[in-house]
Amino acid sequence: MARSGEARGATPVGQVGEVGRGPLSRGAAWVYRFAVLEVLLVLACLPGLVVALLLDRHPSNLPLAVFALAPVGPALVAGVAASAAWRRDDDLSPARPFVRAYLRDVRATLLWWLPTVLLLAVLTFNLVHLDAVDGGAALLPALLLVTAAVAVWSGHMVVLTASFHLRTRDAARIAVAALAPQWRLSLGVLSLLVVAGAVLLWSEVALLLLAWAFVALLAVMARPLVAHVTERYTRHD
Repeated sequence: MARSGEARGATPVGQVGEVGRGPLSRGAAWVYRFAVLEVLLVLACLPGLVVALLLDRHPSNLPLAVFALAPVGPALVAGVAASAAWRRDDDLSPARPFVRAYLRDVRATLLWWLPTVLLLAVLTFNLVHLDAVDGGAALLPALLLVTAAVAVWSGHMVVLTASFHLRTRDAARIAVAALAPQWRLSLGVLSLLVVAGAVLLWSEVALLLLAWAFVALLAVMARPLVAHVTERYTRHD
């Protein structure tokens, strides 16, 4: 299924790191990397952020707010890829893997991300206007379940796009097949979405400043899925 037959970002053997081994050096490098990640995420998502900030806080604007998520997908993929690269390489140029991953994966990400955003916009529109439909309350659980499933599937797709050279249809199938077996990641993605929604209700600025933390947590939670796909779907020499 994999185009390249291997996971991205193998580290050359014997490569010397730029970060010292002491706790102070590693702590400073950690802070520096995630500060850079935050700045890069904000810059990558800036068009959508401007649209979202211009919208009034009204339920009728929720589908438009979902459309504003269009730039977020490539940014998430690049952030997860960069976080994984930092674990492998002690490089003090943390912007480099983010930019490289963004340019490499933006097209592949948009192939599935834009249809997903469109589907989520339709679902949120229906959720907002359920009360205008006879028996709409009975449809609420089903719509919420479908919306949650699509959102969790998107989290799996972010990880797969960031970590492997996969055709879009193959990545989509793997993501669907992994929803239940990789239930910890699925539950983790759902938890991140719930927390992000709660933070958003409190303050858009707070959510923006915590973007790095959500990406870092997703990268950590994704390790079992990456290991599973590497073992099952990639070539082993």
